Amino acid sequence: TAVFFCFINKRFLPVFVSRFMATNDLMTELQKDSIKLDDDSERKVVRMILKLLEDKNGEVQNLAVKCLGPLVSKVKEYQVETIVDTLCTNMLSDKEQLRDISSIGLKTVIGELPPASSGSALAASVCKKITGRLTSAIAKQEDVSVQLEALDIMADMLCRQGGLLVNFHPSILSCLLPQLTSPRLAVRKRTIMALGHLVMSCGNLVFIDLIEHLLTELGRNDNMSTTRTYIQCTAAISRQAGHRIGEYLEKIIPLVVKFCNVDDDELREYCIQAFESFVRRCPKEVYPHVPTVISICLRYLTYDPNYNFDDEDEDDNAMDAEQNDEDYQGSDDEYSDDDDMSWKVRRAAAKCLDAVVSTRHEMLPEFYRSVSPALVCRFKEREENVKADVFHAYLSLLKQTRPAQSWLADPDAMEQGETPLTMLQSQVPMIVKALHKQLKEKSVKTRQCCFNMLTELVNVLPGALTQHIPVLIPGIIFSLNDKSSSSNLKIDALACLHVIMVTHPAHAFHAHVPALVPPVVACVGDPFYKITSEALLVTQQLVIRPLDNQSEASDSFDPSPYINDLFTCTIKRLKAADIDQEVKERAISCMGQIICNLGDRLPTELPGTLLIFLERLKNEITRLTTVKALTLIAGSPLKIDLRPVLPDAVPILASFLRKNQRALKLCTLAALDILSAVTPVMVDAVLAELPPLISESDMHVSQMALSFLSTLAVTHPSSLGQLSSGNILQQLIALVRSPLLQGGALAAMLDFYQALVATETPGLGYMDLLRMLTGPVYSQSAALPHKQAYCSIAKCVAALTRACPTEGPAVDVKNSRSTDSIRLLALLSLGEVGHHVDLSSQPELKTVILDAFSSSSEEVKSAASYALGSIAVGNLPEYLPFVLQEISSSKRQYLLLHSLKEIISSASVSGLKPYVESVWSLLLKHCECQEEGTRNVVAECLGKLTLIDPETLLPRLKGYLLSGSSYARSSVVTAVKFTISDQPQPIDPLLKNCIGDFLKTLEDPDLNVRRVALVTFNSAAHNKPSLIRELLDSVLPQLYNETKVRKELIREVEMGPFKHTVDDGLDLRKAAFECMYTLLDSCLDRIDIFTFLNHVEDGLKDHYDIKMLTFLMLARLSSLCPSAVLQRLDRLVEPLRATCTTKVKANSVKQEFEKQDELKRSAMRAVVALLTIPEAEKSPLMSEFQSQISSNQELAAIFDSIQRDSSSANMESMDTS
Repeated sequence: TAVFFCFINKRFLPVFVSRFMATNDLMTELQKDSIKLDDDSERKVVRMILKLLEDKNGEVQNLAVKCLGPLVSKVKEYQVETIVDTLCTNMLSDKEQLRDISSIGLKTVIGELPPASSGSALAASVCKKITGRLTSAIAKQEDVSVQLEALDIMADMLCRQGGLLVNFHPSILSCLLPQLTSPRLAVRKRTIMALGHLVMSCGNLVFIDLIEHLLTELGRNDNMSTTRTYIQCTAAISRQAGHRIGEYLEKIIPLVVKFCNVDDDELREYCIQAFESFVRRCPKEVYPHVPTVISICLRYLTYDPNYNFDDEDEDDNAMDAEQNDEDYQGSDDEYSDDDDMSWKVRRAAAKCLDAVVSTRHEMLPEFYRSVSPALVCRFKEREENVKADVFHAYLSLLKQTRPAQSWLADPDAMEQGETPLTMLQSQVPMIVKALHKQLKEKSVKTRQCCFNMLTELVNVLPGALTQHIPVLIPGIIFSLNDKSSSSNLKIDALACLHVIMVTHPAHAFHAHVPALVPPVVACVGDPFYKITSEALLVTQQLVIRPLDNQSEASDSFDPSPYINDLFTCTIKRLKAADIDQEVKERAISCMGQIICNLGDRLPTELPGTLLIFLERLKNEITRLTTVKALTLIAGSPLKIDLRPVLPDAVPILASFLRKNQRALKLCTLAALDILSAVTPVMVDAVLAELPPLISESDMHVSQMALSFLSTLAVTHPSSLGQLSSGNILQQLIALVRSPLLQGGALAAMLDFYQALVATETPGLGYMDLLRMLTGPVYSQSAALPHKQAYCSIAKCVAALTRACPTEGPAVDVKNSRSTDSIRLLALLSLGEVGHHVDLSSQPELKTVILDAFSSSSEEVKSAASYALGSIAVGNLPEYLPFVLQEISSSKRQYLLLHSLKEIISSASVSGLKPYVESVWSLLLKHCECQEEGTRNVVAECLGKLTLIDPETLLPRLKGYLLSGSSYARSSVVTAVKFTISDQPQPIDPLLKNCIGDFLKTLEDPDLNVRRVALVTFNSAAHNKPSLIRELLDSVLPQLYNETKVRKELIREVEMGPFKHTVDDGLDLRKAAFECMYTLLDSCLDRIDIFTFLNHVEDGLKDHYDIKMLTFLMLARLSSLCPSAVLQRLDRLVEPLRATCTTKVKANSVKQEFEKQDELKRSAMRAVVALLTIPEAEKSPLMSEFQSQISSNQELAAIFDSIQRDSSSANMESMDTS
């Protein structure tokens, strides 16, 4: 009824106005979810809207088209078919306006249909109805405008609903192919678009027909115009379905190379564009042809037949160029630049090189040899668009060099020959020379490209421009002063200057400060907040003067002439309250830096500025930045006097410790730690806030609080008297017992106890603190829940004992009434004390510890083993021979070997050297022990001992690889694992030369030896990839070999009435897949990703543990090499679907259900990661799987929760970056 009232209410208005308003009201009604139409109303509304599409008034027609969208989802299927029929008929009308509005209507209807993945019957029937009419409209070539509209709609429909039209694909193809030879280029262009969308969803037979047709026509080459079209079409297919065209590249590329040599600029452009799409979309198949593509691109990058660059000096070139420009302006009759199409060829070449550089990490050294110099030479390109693409290609090259830094820049990288970074370093002078001229160009776009280049260059090679700063500074100043510079250009220039200043030594800029200060000060005063913000960052770097007086250059630099200008421009921004928050924060940081470095030159301005800081401290928005600035000022070597503001500031800082903002708490604690001028009253205010901060819930905050307390113990020892009665000590004792206390927090705790006992505060003496720490253990009320608590208490006891050497702890190991808990604590404390203090004066110590080896408690035994090793470190000549003798004669080798491991790990190299031979020979006697635990300890001892004298011991280790005992071989290979660390070590060059011999054990007949070889390989790949990078070609085939399921290693074990399957090869496969996962991070550029994916695919069908690993790998690969994964997508979807749809038997145990749920979640994470690849959801199998997920309630819920998690994680990473 509402619909008809719409029309009735407008009867008094002019006719077209009433129609317009009625249609508008109708659209509003249709958009409401509540509207329900009966059959009769549906029919009337549909008829009315279709009639309004033929209205003479254009605005009414437009509104009627908009009504179609919501109407399609509100009416029954047969009404939608009526709408589609009418629109298709109108499309063939003679009236142009009706044709246009009908084609828009059809697009609207197609856009409103549910996606193909939902399996909607309506979408299928509508698309089938439209397809027949469109193919006939396309085939009729009388009216080109009808054809163009029909092609446009066909492309839109294939893009959105291609999967529903599989049966029509052959007829669509047969009607599209003839249009590629249409006399109208617009028809050809739209046909290519439609074919591009068709190949994304068509079956294999249709795809083969299309490719064969294109190959035949290209081979025939009847007409240059159609050849251009066929090349364009091939490139479009590659862009949309690169994973399918790959296998035909061997036939296609020779043809494209041939056409590159034809003298036709347009054809050359299309050929190079085709190469670009092959490189990006078919990385594996194009690999053999990459050198050819690079050589063609390099040839056409300089292809400028109508212009002459002399090979003389750069400046001469510039003069020639200007002269030539004048010549051309005077001779327009002979030649016009408008006729010159060669720039398009150069642009295509630059873009293609960009694609090659971006997709082939493994060729970086080759790129620096051939591509880099060629691109640098083309920075002088005269066509601005081409120049921008040349710069972009070079930026891509620099970005490719950045990820490799981790293994290239390491001093221990030990790469043979030139590395990409050293090659880039040698080309820096050439790059700077090329950029120097471009920085003075009139073009804003060119200068922006230069700044982006310089920024990326110093990010890749910090400090690389030290020698070239005098050349670059004038160019930067030119852009800051230039009236024609856009805001974005100034921002880029300032950002570039900031990065250069941060990554280069300060003295390099001292000579340029006079020139830099005026333009930077002007930018600080700029009305646009982004320019001000960037300029403040630069100002902050400008005021940094060396305060350590170590460098000679620093003495000659006098900042006095510039202080006033820099201070004045910054204080103006600091005082302003009505400015952007980013500017406020950066003004505070900048002023903090000015006072920190130049405060001694600002005696009159200082008090007023500190009061402004106090105001900013009270403001919630600026308080965090102000705390950081105050910390900087307080830590200044100039000893800035902060006493005027401290009485007000410290209570505010103390109140911040109550806030929920973690960053604010941490910065406040750092500030309080460094503020030396606080009074006892101020300290009391802060101490009142500390107890809640000392807790295991946030170890970093606890560490900062402990550090502050340690500082107080030195600066205000009298203030700590209240600790004995307060909550702080209770919190400390609770924290000591936490199993989470370790690392920095534990070190801070030990420092605090030592500082506290040194204050000799009444009630907090040595024995008082000792009782507090050990009281719970001695009260025997209950054992502490975690062994880590005993270790932490023991370390605190040792710290106290070291601080008070005259007091000795009571040893309660011998006492027969001592509980296991007391013995455990006593032994650990002995070990910690003995590590630093010689305990050889205790004659019974050896007997007591050896007796503890016989304890019934495993933890006491382990503590005794640790204690013996630790005490030996305090006096090697006394205890090490004793330990070695006991290992030889005693039956308790495992515990004694643990003691030996502690000695080797902790003792000094010089102290151990005299005993190396005797220890080595003793260890070798035990490396064939049948007990795996003992062998592992022996292997760790051997590895750590090898580090003491690698030149002698590493060749010996290598010699034992020939041992007949598999146990000895596995011990030796495991020992190598303990020689590898992520820090540079003297053994590294020796290890690199012989690690290949150790990894040959991957071919060992013994399963266990092969497993430990994989574990060692994984350790090397993770900690020091440079050791194994050169060996990957030989090691990877053996690694992949271990990922296969071996039937001969699977056996059945009878367990009563049940049969249980045991796979002896599972651990080996797991180790192999772990290695593969590690290689993704450290050696991706040395891996053939397609071979790698074959084994990932096998892992997706393997055991639970291996599936979990391969799901992780799949998610990682989706972000690292999306194009390769996309090519294999159809093969990867099936195992993922199988995992998600597997059902556990109803009578299975609870763990089986939990395992299956975890597998589903992991598989779904992999699916979400795969869907982040552009075009992944266009794969028919993937879209089918998606519809399966959405139709299954359980899977849909998992999918949605993972998507939410991943999007919130992305938001968080953006916040913290």
